[in-house]
Amino acid sequence: MHAMQYEINLPADYDMEIIRRRVATKGHLLDNFPRLGLKAYLMRERAGASPVNQYAPFYLWAAPEGMNSFLWGPGFQGLVDDFGRPVVQHWTGLAYEEGPAAGAVPRTATRRRVRIPENEGPAFAVEQALAAHRELACADGVVAAAVAVDPRHWELLSFALWAEDPPEAMGDVFQVLHLSAPHRAELARGRQW
Repeated sequence: MHAMQYEINLPADYDMEIIRRRVATKGHLLDNFPRLGLKAYLMRERAGASPVNQYAPFYLWAAPEGMNSFLWGPGFQGLVDDFGRPVVQHWTGLAYEEGPAAGAVPRTATRRRVRIPENEGPAFAVEQALAAHRELACADGVVAAAVAVDPRHWELLSFALWAEDPPEAMGDVFQVLHLSAPHRAELARGRQW
């Protein structure tokens, strides 16, 4: 499993209805995309609790070939044409679980990114992240949860989809505008090694 996200920061006075319309008209185009575990079309608004207006789709890929096919294909090029080429962040998957609300349509998502301190062993940090992930995945309202790592920057990522508003202090909170999940069943459950 591979996790991927790009963030498009928009001006403070940007009409976020443009993003909602974009997702409403184009979101379904990835509903059958090969090797895509899931894509959560995420958005944050300054009008809410967010410090920025942002469009930030999040992906879990069942296989790297799907990610490559998307990035070098017409779908991503359309985004580049409309917004410019964003930095594409990606992480190696450590674990994935379906939550107690797995059958629900997610309303919100949370993302937490934490750097692994230089004086902390990577294996210890990953084991701690896996323990926290198991606890998160069992929380009421969780649709699905993943944990991943970027070994280039030694950053851990925790991501969850929620059927309701998440508890406080879960990290960055996003609205889920649409969920494409053609190969969600193919995302390996549990620890990825």
